[in-house]
Amino acid sequence: MRELDIGEVVKRSGVPASTLRYYEQLGLLRPLGRRGQRRQYDEQVLERLALIGLGQAAGLSLQQIGLSLPQQGCITLDRKALLAQADVLQQQIAQLQRVRRHLQRAAACPQAEDARQCGSFRKLLRAQQRMAGG
Repeated sequence: MRELDIGEVVKRSGVPASTLRYYEQLGLLRPLGRRGQRRQYDEQVLERLALIGLGQAAGLSLQQIGLSLPQQGCITLDRKALLAQADVLQQQIAQLQRVRRHLQRAAACPQAEDARQCGSFRKLLRAQQRMAGG
């Protein structure tokens, strides 16, 4: 097991030292100790940081990520949780694609000079109002 100091972790991961310290406060990372004033980490911290970044990219909160990452030892991922998050992302993608189509239609709408008066845009607004409960 190779030890990395905080500077090397920053350099190899691209994650700022302030973020590493914040992740420590949240319990996502645990340094091995210090050498002088510099925190020392197990080399596995790089994989852990990559998993944190992937979790964030997938829309998970740091709290959710923390619940799925054990403090020590081998990291195992819950396959059901991964599939569930993939489903959530698919729903978000579909919603964003619908919004994009309506916005494109509103921008090109020949029936109205003001895009807000375009039928497609009005439909998008009504759908948003329904989703917001209004």
